[in-house]
Amino acid sequence: MLVPKLNHAWDLDEAAAICLQSELARQVVVEDRLPSTVHFVCGVDVAYDTTSNQLIAAAVVLEADSREIHETATARGVSQFPYKRGLFSFRELPPLCQALSRLAVTPDLIVCDGHGLAHPRRFGLACHLGVLYDIPTIGCGKTWLIGEFAELSRQRGAMVDLVDHGEVIGRAVRTQDDVRPVFVSVGHRISLDLACHWVLRLAPKYRLPETTRQANRCVNILRAST
Repeated sequence: MLVPKLNHAWDLDEAAAICLQSELARQVVVEDRLPSTVHFVCGVDVAYDTTSNQLIAAAVVLEADSREIHETATARGVSQFPYKRGLFSFRELPPLCQALSRLAVTPDLIVCDGHGLAHPRRFGLACHLGVLYDIPTIGCGKTWLIGEFAELSRQRGAMVDLVDHGEVIGRAVRTQDDVRPVFVSVGHRISLDLACHWVLRLAPKYRLPETTRQANRCVNILRAST
């Protein structure tokens, strides 16, 4: 069971949320502090009900070696924060925290369907989640948010730095031949090199890592059943 190491209020206005991001960003660790053996990797995702303000969150734990599902936990919540670019974590983390609290095992690594340091204030959802639980996290965004990057070669494993104002904030990584890259960045307690390694390891067949695919599949099934 995962329990946050840090707690803060969620009912903040936009200015206070931005201030908190800037404060907590100083706690992000960009060095490898994973366990010597990673047994369980977790994917998290949130879906929005298009007919209401309800959010559906899922945390899916996979066995690291086989990539088979070990455990799934879900939660539903009502959005308490407006849709603001760069502040998604304040909207999505409350139901995600509920889902994570329902896991029987504690994952060694969490891969987020979103960004980490590749964020205007260097504190995307993956960083926020990682700092809250003091757990290794990776941001793996499906879409570009910020920074510039050069053209990649077409082969799986190709990657180039994502740079913002001269600072490397992540990498564009091609996980399969001739598919659009994903955008990998540090969340917490992991280096960029190892984060890219894990994303490629978790994406042997598809564009997205299996953690993200399974979490996304889970929330979509729940959303369709409402």
